[in-house]
Amino acid sequence: MPRRPSLGPLGPLGAMVRAGVAAVFPRDPLLRNGHLLAISSLVSAGLGSVFWVLATHWYDDEVVGVSYSALSMTLLLASIGQLNLSDFLVRFVPSAGHHTRRLILVCYTVSAVVSAVVAMGFLLLVPVVAPGLGFLLTPVTAACFVAATAGYAVFVMQDGALTAVRRPGWVVGENVIFACVKIGLLGMGAALALFSGILLSWVGALAVALVVANFVLLRRAVPAHAREATEARRPARALRYAAADYAGSLFRMAAYTVVPLMVLNNLGADQSAYFSLAWIVGYVLYLVARNLGSSLVVEAVSNPERLVEHTVRMLRHTGLLLGTAVALVVLLAPRILSFFGPEYAEHGTTLLRLLALSALPNIVVSLAIDVWRARRRLRWAVGVQIVMCVLVLGLTKLLLPTLGIAGAGVAWLVTMCLLAAPLLVWRARWLTNGSGRSS
Repeated sequence: MPRRPSLGPLGPLGAMVRAGVAAVFPRDPLLRNGHLLAISSLVSAGLGSVFWVLATHWYDDEVVGVSYSALSMTLLLASIGQLNLSDFLVRFVPSAGHHTRRLILVCYTVSAVVSAVVAMGFLLLVPVVAPGLGFLLTPVTAACFVAATAGYAVFVMQDGALTAVRRPGWVVGENVIFACVKIGLLGMGAALALFSGILLSWVGALAVALVVANFVLLRRAVPAHAREATEARRPARALRYAAADYAGSLFRMAAYTVVPLMVLNNLGADQSAYFSLAWIVGYVLYLVARNLGSSLVVEAVSNPERLVEHTVRMLRHTGLLLGTAVALVVLLAPRILSFFGPEYAEHGTTLLRLLALSALPNIVVSLAIDVWRARRRLRWAVGVQIVMCVLVLGLTKLLLPTLGIAGAGVAWLVTMCLLAAPLLVWRARWLTNGSGRSS
């Protein structure tokens, strides 16, 4: 009688476990790295939700609202000062070879300095453009705000660098470190009754995560990447590419980060808190699509002839993954928000459902932008992001007075549908095997 093949020490259970792991982490680097980046977003969001749940229990709603608005400005200012060099690293590090370390360090230095300058400039304008954030003007809090902005710019770039050298597992690790330290420091701030405890917890957690992640990146991952590289190319027309990509990213990030400030200025701190927590959950779905797209760009640099094939696979895969997630969020929205408190479920459920639905057409928009970036055809990428920003901010301003915070959700859903529809109808214009480039 022939001997049955062994299934290992766990028998059929072990086979099932291995099959599940293979499904989540396939051998194909396109999907494996994309899955790890998506898991990073989910882990970060899960732990981030714990952070905000604790914040809503330890701090007043007004403090939560103004703190989230301040952190939203930190993200916006870091995006301005970062010059979109994270995406630049994703695009050019895979082929940089022994130039990789220098490329990363130059990007770090430039973005940290510019972000700090931009943050200081914003603080000078707070009395005029954001009087609700006046608490930032005390010396200690102002210093922490500037440090958080510069640190977050580098934090975002190290994600791009780790992705580019195919170390997405450490993107997960650094986000876990950041979230856990942040939660611990939040508790210390609450125990000391610090009004700025939420902001201070971010600064301390950023410092720890930056040290750990960059030790791994610069001492281990980058040398290994340089040894494995078959060629080392200096980025051609890098400044022109970076300038165009940066211009588009500013409009995209403005759409993401200005809306919370609009809610604060138009509806007050309490409504800002309800909006912020729903946005945190809904934005995770946008991050999943963006992270999967980063994996697409990395693989496209190495195998440009397979870009269309990879894009179609990623489009189907992301649609299936996010379609399931969106259905769950729409169904469970009240329960998800109730973890923050019953008032968050009462005021934010409709908004969260609208944001979740908008994540589906965003898949097409996000992947189209990544395809244009991989091919260095940035005129269309910039144009789409400008239209996105104008529509989101314009519709939000129009709808907030009548629909409340749900108006922002309607703005996102309408905007994404209006952008995705023509991209699907005329997909042959961007999803082709053409080799031409433009910047």
